[in-house]
Formats: sequence, structure tokens, C-alpha cells
Amino acid sequence: MKRAIIMVLDSVGIGAQPDAGLYGDEGSNTLGHIHRELKNEAWFSLSNLERLGLGHIDGVDYLDRSHPPMGSFARMMEMSKGKDTTTGHWEIAGIILDKPFPVYPEGFPPEIMEAFEEAIGRRTLGNYPASGTRIIEDLGPRHMETGFPIVYTSADSVFQIAAHEEVIPLKTLYDMCEKARQILTGEHAVGRVIARPFVGSPGAFRRTENRRDFSLSPIRKTVLDYAAERGYQVRAVGKIEDIFNRRGITHSAHTGDNMDGVDHTIAWIKEDFAGILFVNLVDFDMLYGHRNNIEGYGRALAELDRRLPEVLDAMKDGDILFITADHGCDPSTESTDHSREYTPLIVYGDRVRPGINLGTRRGFSDIAATIADYLDLDADVDGESFLRQVLK
Repeated sequence: MKRAIIMVLDSVGIGAQPDAGLYGDEGSNTLGHIHRELKNEAWFSLSNLERLGLGHIDGVDYLDRSHPPMGSFARMMEMSKGKDTTTGHWEIAGIILDKPFPVYPEGFPPEIMEAFEEAIGRRTLGNYPASGTRIIEDLGPRHMETGFPIVYTSADSVFQIAAHEEVIPLKTLYDMCEKARQILTGEHAVGRVIARPFVGSPGAFRRTENRRDFSLSPIRKTVLDYAAERGYQVRAVGKIEDIFNRRGITHSAHTGDNMDGVDHTIAWIKEDFAGILFVNLVDFDMLYGHRNNIEGYGRALAELDRRLPEVLDAMKDGDILFITADHGCDPSTESTDHSREYTPLIVYGDRVRPGINLGTRRGFSDIAATIADYLDLDADVDGESFLRQVLK
């Protein structure tokens, strides 16, 4: 039984790429700067990631290297244009984009907003880039008075609609997102339309777990499609199903937080199936990176690190675990947006040779190519397989 387990630590970048200046991200280093600020805190430990080989990755010279690494490791360079969630995950699955998804630093143009307001039969509030928590603090009271949904975006390619669940029911909010998705095509084809429901009262609003993403479908087949077509199971944990618009997914489990995601991951690893298990742990990015919360980010990393032995113990003969990320989101910088960074890669399993430094990989898509190679898929995906380098 062959299985590939991909665990994406959302936004855990390890240093600015050479082209970071094109994105305004010179000097960004998500993990490095968190370590710099928290290394003297007794609770901050990445000992299990270090044992797997995280500190042996090129450029990650601030972590412990005293233990022989249990896995192989690499630094991944994103080749697609952009630094958003969809771009990063699609590249992990085998698609390198030569054109970035559109972004709207000045808000969406009149032709988009007028079409959207006509489609939903009401006006809107907002229409500017903002933190999701800040904009509901600022516009939530007006929203509750008028019933107008709050539209906002970010540096990511997203059209986000926030609404109080007692003002605009979830079904209506999701219907609004469907209408927006139909409008946002062609040159305005954003990566995701996102429903952002919230509850509470002015001064005490909070977002709920009823978020839903309405994504574009991948522009061509990914390794997930090829695996599913061959009869393999492709199981998705977290927002993976949304990112791929359900394409190539056979089973899915949405999660409430990182530890819920780890619980689902362990439970599915313990089951007998062949194929791919694709996991996204989003709290690093959503709760801490975008809010410049260094301590919160560090505590989330330490919490995951404590759970890693459970993941490794659950793995079966033939399983290969890929631990990686999709972009950076450095909480130590003034920016609250994603950062153009290298991402880490750790490869572990009973069939993986330990201590192999795979250097700097030109494309997250090398993961897809390696998985296709391991599962014997005749897959037309971008990337270069490193399977022969790491397989015992």
C-alpha cells in the first residue's frame, strides 16, 4: 500500500526568495524572525521538527543541528507568479502559473461592484483591503443597521463577503458568494470568493467556523486528479477541498483549528487506504501571520511540534510524509500580508533515506512529480521528481 501524506504548514516561510523585492518582501523570514523573538521562551520548542531535519535545510542555520536528521530535507522556491494560497497549493499539486491571479489594492472596480449589487438586490459596504477582524469591527454596526454585506479584499486574490449570521442567513450569504463567483471571471477571475460569517454584538464580534471558499477550478489536471482517476483515494483535510474546488478529491474533512486538523490527519492515517492525504493547517496564517501576532504564531508552531510524534507513530509501512508550506506571512514586519519566501520541505518515512539534502528545489511542484513517481502515475505535471534520491 502506497500513500503520500502532504502536510502544509500554512505560511511557514523560511526566508525571502531572490525575487522577493518584486513583491515588497525584502528581508522577510517568517520562521527565522519568530525564532529570533521567542528562542529564549521556555515553552517555545521545535525539537521534533529539528529531529526530522528542519534545522539542516539550507539557510535555516538558527535551529538545532546536533541530531542526525530522521528525514530528508530541502528548501523550496516558488516558481509561479504570486504569493497567495491558491497559487502555492496548486504548485504543490503540479501546476506552475505564469500569470498571477488579479489583486485589488484599491478595491474592486465599479463594473464589478455594480454587477454584484444588482445580482444580490442590495448595496454593499467596504470594498477595500482590510483585516477580516478589523473590518467587521469598523463596519459591523452599520451592516447590522442596513443589512448590506461587507465586501473586502487583501493582498491575496480574494473577494470576501462578511455578514452577521442573524442579519444575513448562511444560505443567503453562500448564494451571494455563488453570484460573485459567476461575475468574477476573465480578467477579474480572483482565486477565491470567501464567505466570512460572524456573530456577536458591536465591540464583541467574532467570526464563526462557517466560512466557505468558492474557488476557481485548477486550470489543468493536478496530481490529485491523476491519482483519483487511477482509483486511489485522495483525502483532503482543512481547506484543501475548497482550494481545488473539489477537483480530484474523493474524501474531505473540514476543520475548526489546527489541532482538529491534526486529529483528522492521525485518524485517517490509521485507516487502510492507498493514495494521497493532503492536509492544510491554516491557523498559522489566518490567526497569527495576518495579525502580526508573533507569540501566537510561535505557540501554534510549538503545539504542532508536540503533536508530531503522534503523526509519525500512526504512519504505516510505505507511507511518505511531506511537510512543507505554501508561502510566507512574516508576523514581524509592518505588512499583514503574505510574503514571497522559500518554504521548507521535510520528507520522512520508513522507505525514505535520512539525511539527504535535496538543496534548493526550483518549484513546489517537485512534490507533485515525486508523488506521481511514487504512485506510478502517468501524470503530466510540472516539476522534477526527487524520489530516486530519497528512496531506500
